[in-house]
Amino acid sequence: MFGSIKNQLRSVIEWKNPSTDVIFEKWSSSQDEIKNASKLIVGPGQGCLFIYEGKVQAVYTTEGMVELTTANIPFWTTITKFMQAFESEHKVGIYFFRRHQLTDLGWGTTSVIKYDDPKYKFPVGLRAFGNFSVQITQAEWFVQNITGVKDQYTASELRQLLASRFLQPLTDYLANAKYSYAEIDSHRTDIAQTLKTNLDADFSKLGFSLLDFRIEGTSFDDETAKRINRIADMSAESLAAQATGLSYAQFQQLEALKEAAKNPGGSAGMGMGVGVGLGFGQQMVGAMAGLNNNSANANSAAGGDDVAVRLKKLKELLDQNLISNEEFETKRKEILSKI
Repeated sequence: MFGSIKNQLRSVIEWKNPSTDVIFEKWSSSQDEIKNASKLIVGPGQGCLFIYEGKVQAVYTTEGMVELTTANIPFWTTITKFMQAFESEHKVGIYFFRRHQLTDLGWGTTSVIKYDDPKYKFPVGLRAFGNFSVQITQAEWFVQNITGVKDQYTASELRQLLASRFLQPLTDYLANAKYSYAEIDSHRTDIAQTLKTNLDADFSKLGFSLLDFRIEGTSFDDETAKRINRIADMSAESLAAQATGLSYAQFQQLEALKEAAKNPGGSAGMGMGVGVGLGFGQQMVGAMAGLNNNSANANSAAGGDDVAVRLKKLKELLDQNLISNEEFETKRKEILSKI
């Protein structure tokens, strides 16, 4: 009986201790028959939609207390609704929502972003992740078009809804920006700022303002990672060839000869020994002869000051296993004998 009597009294309506993950929540009481002159309290960082008889009558975004006006007179309205089983048609719907900023909402690409690397001419598969911050601007539109009649709408649901808008603009941007895979991380701030500008209009249509958008990191799919590693290996080999005075082709042939030498009994080793070995041996003789000629010319032009350079290059050939110890000693003595 006390509950029935209490339902006929004016209410004090407020959003107490909302869950940290809830951004929209419907307040409800028995049959939603809020009595006239009930009090609505809007707390700091909160907002409230007042829906009366199926229509949004007001949106409160200023903290404080509001007196609600309805046609439900305590006791009298219920008594006069005998033909409606004592139920009033003057229904009230009250939706509380968060007005403060929702920060550090995480996002990540749901699928691999594909684009062609403009420098190395191979397909890149990229993933990205980060966080963003938003604030509601059109609570009425969002309730009418997104949350509907749900009693609650969470930050997790909002994050999923908004993050689904990121993939296509990011894909389009990378296709037009012409960044090589090695340039992506150094341009993350530029990419994020451009995407924020492009996404502002889309978020505004959903009733939110995009306050901040960040790309925290990127990664590549397995196929792209293999191609990147191969490029790194080839670059390192090219630099090593330049340091020894060989062409990249000569360096590759020498590496193949060394691999074949590790397996002299195999058919590959035999082929390398007979074919590449003879041909590359002749090239190495020519390279060594060239080294001699260059050294002689340098000595005639600059005296004995170039001996140290020649010995250094010779030591590099030894350190990289491009010549044997015996060859090193023979050549070293030859260089020193001409001082």
